[in-house]
Amino acid sequence: MSAQSGGGAGPAGDPSPRLRPQSLMLTYLGNYVLGRDIAVFSGSFIDTFARLGVGEHAVRSTLTRMVGRGLLARHREGRRMHFGLTPRSEGILHDGEDRVWRRGVLNTDSDGSWTVLAFSMPESWQRVRHDLRARLTWAGFGSLGNGTWIAPSRVDVRPIVAGLNLNGHLKVFAGPAEEPTDVPHMLREAFDLDGLANGYRAFLERWDRPDPLPHAPDDLARYLWMTTEWLQLVRTDPRLPVEHLPAGWPAVRGQQVLLELRDRYEATARRLADAAIEYVRVG
Repeated sequence: MSAQSGGGAGPAGDPSPRLRPQSLMLTYLGNYVLGRDIAVFSGSFIDTFARLGVGEHAVRSTLTRMVGRGLLARHREGRRMHFGLTPRSEGILHDGEDRVWRRGVLNTDSDGSWTVLAFSMPESWQRVRHDLRARLTWAGFGSLGNGTWIAPSRVDVRPIVAGLNLNGHLKVFAGPAEEPTDVPHMLREAFDLDGLANGYRAFLERWDRPDPLPHAPDDLARYLWMTTEWLQLVRTDPRLPVEHLPAGWPAVRGQQVLLELRDRYEATARRLADAAIEYVRVG
């Protein structure tokens, strides 16, 4: 896989996940920068991401785009450029940490409530519509079409839509599904459970084996690939109540594998990351 093509890959024949450089970058930042009040030298990113098959040009382009999106801040020290977190990226990284390590993949706390959100806005508001849909998907909502979205629990929508200025364009309700609602059909309509299950199965095919990715350069590469791939899955998982999940839901075994491999990789990965990082203090 070319370093320009968007994600990390190992040598030929190594089934490394194909992941976008920005996704890998966020995983790296969440594990080795978040909470340290530091800005990392650009050369450290380049050296570290080379082990993931991401070339220098792709790394520099990713850093520039993330600065433009408010996810990184530049800090110049002499002739060297360093990059540190912003309040926006810190919020995203804390959320990702929570999704990967603190929330279980099974929703065993459901009280049978659903949140229904309906929106209507002018056609010219394309950017706002796109932002709203992205935020709803991130928050576990699925689309029923015609501006109607559902989530399998009570959800406080206010922080999700904050800053979009949608007062008067949203309607939100919460409560149980009533007869004659066909809940299984509604779930199939709103959520791509087959696609999500296939994603979890691909994760298991790659990682549920005695020696995952044997051609990977080291455990830092494995750890970054694994946790990034898992976050991509749980970000799109609505965590349906267990009674609505298909039998043998593969996320359960996936989470077990993730935790087992974290215990195997984490210490070595951190040692390698610390050895490769050059930084300055900020804040």
